[in-house]
Amino acid sequence: MKINFDNIDYLKLGNERQQKAYNDIIQHKILEILEPYHPIVAGTIPIEIDLPESDIDIICECKDHNEFESVVTHHFSKMQGFHLYTRKQNDKKVTIAEFRTENFLIELFAQNIPTKQQNAYLHMITEYAILQEKGNSFQQEIIKLKASGLKTEPAFAKLLGLKGDPYEELLKLQRK
Repeated sequence: MKINFDNIDYLKLGNERQQKAYNDIIQHKILEILEPYHPIVAGTIPIEIDLPESDIDIICECKDHNEFESVVTHHFSKMQGFHLYTRKQNDKKVTIAEFRTENFLIELFAQNIPTKQQNAYLHMITEYAILQEKGNSFQQEIIKLKASGLKTEPAFAKLLGLKGDPYEELLKLQRK
């Protein structure tokens, strides 16, 4: 089944956690508020390899970090556990905001790169394609590895026998 990750309606029809994620996102108007930043829900929940403690990752394209910080602070600073910070990642400025909804920790990740060109999106698309190809038993093995403490990309690299940096190796698969 092909998923259009641009529109979160697929979450509404998904498993219980996906439906809860959809409801929290809609209830708090998160994507609506972030619309100028081309938000995409990324990470493990959309592709059903999340753990009970997995957060909702929302990536954004942000040309003006001060403006993004202002919008996010205005709309979400009263949410439980609100935390906002800016740092360098891969020599690029990123702004990250975290807060809790009723059911999830939400992480907003913004950088000056179109969302569909960000590594989080590219990893998710690649992982989704692999999961579609490899099937349910592979998906369950990924979840087991994650439950044992491995991060998502290293779990994929281990099962696929990839050598080197798992984040880079997955991106190479995406380019093929």
